[in-house]
Amino acid sequence: MATYTADVRWALAAGEDFLAGRYSRGHTVRFDGGVELAGSASPHVVGKWAVEAAVDPEEMLVAALSTCHMLSFLHVARLAGFSACAYRDHAEGTMAEIAPGRQAVTRVVLRPRIEWAGESPDAERLAALHTQAHETCFIANSVRTAVTIA
Repeated sequence: MATYTADVRWALAAGEDFLAGRYSRGHTVRFDGGVELAGSASPHVVGKWAVEAAVDPEEMLVAALSTCHMLSFLHVARLAGFSACAYRDHAEGTMAEIAPGRQAVTRVVLRPRIEWAGESPDAERLAALHTQAHETCFIANSVRTAVTIA
């Protein structure tokens, strides 16, 4: 099939104390297309050692699920003969304890809002398109997290 890559880089800054846990979790993530973004651990996880303006892994997971669903949805909607002209989503992931000392993103809620050019699907057809998109989304098929459409 296909191979996907990401280059992740972090370095200890002068004056930080790695063994004491006093170091920035800020790093860079570079994708094969050349896009680079600032990454960090979540402030919810490491507090002041996080870089709040950076993207954390949990946010990237939520964004990956949202993006994959959107792309899958646009494809199935087109095949069904509907013409989308805009798509917005405010996705939200929830972290929960799954065992003592272990946490996971256990639920992601997608809130897609689609604007249509021409005929739009009724509520039942829209739900069916979202179900079909969810079933074909590569990322949703790759995780155990519950993903729901609200």
